Amino acid sequence: MQTWIALLRGINVGSRNKMPMTDLANTLQSAGCRSVRTYIQSGNVVFASNLRSNQSLTAKIGTAIETHFGFRPHVLLLSAADFRSAVTNNPFPNVVSEPKTLHFFFLNATPASPDLDGISELATTSERFQLIDSVFYLHAPDGFGRSKLAAATERKLGVATTARNYTTIHNLSAMLNAT
Repeated sequence: MQTWIALLRGINVGSRNKMPMTDLANTLQSAGCRSVRTYIQSGNVVFASNLRSNQSLTAKIGTAIETHFGFRPHVLLLSAADFRSAVTNNPFPNVVSEPKTLHFFFLNATPASPDLDGISELATTSERFQLIDSVFYLHAPDGFGRSKLAAATERKLGVATTARNYTTIHNLSAMLNAT
């Protein structure tokens, strides 16, 4: 069995797309996933599966969620190795002590022609960023919610993304290490 991390986007935001994590875990179990564990209400799941194809597993999870909850959120799957690589490649290790200022944007694919100049223009003097393969790292010490760069990242990269702060990354790493 291979260990995976599923990052769901756009769930439990306000009154839209409600998805209790216990129900999500049960839904994934019924779809053949094993050792399903969730972290906080924003759709972070660590699990094992016999399926080795990212595309097949993403489709299976999306269908199971849609069948059970009535909507299909964006699901981004990472193998344990890919997730660990993203953590290892973090270009800003000196700011992990301020975990809410460091964000990992996981991309559906490596961008073919990202607008890095446009991203640079949006960055404040305190913000730093780096694109490494299919992960965009952002250090936003003045606040993620106020960052124009954070708000425009997906559009400027040209691929779908889902972002997590370092607190979540650290906790998902701990969950992976416990498997």
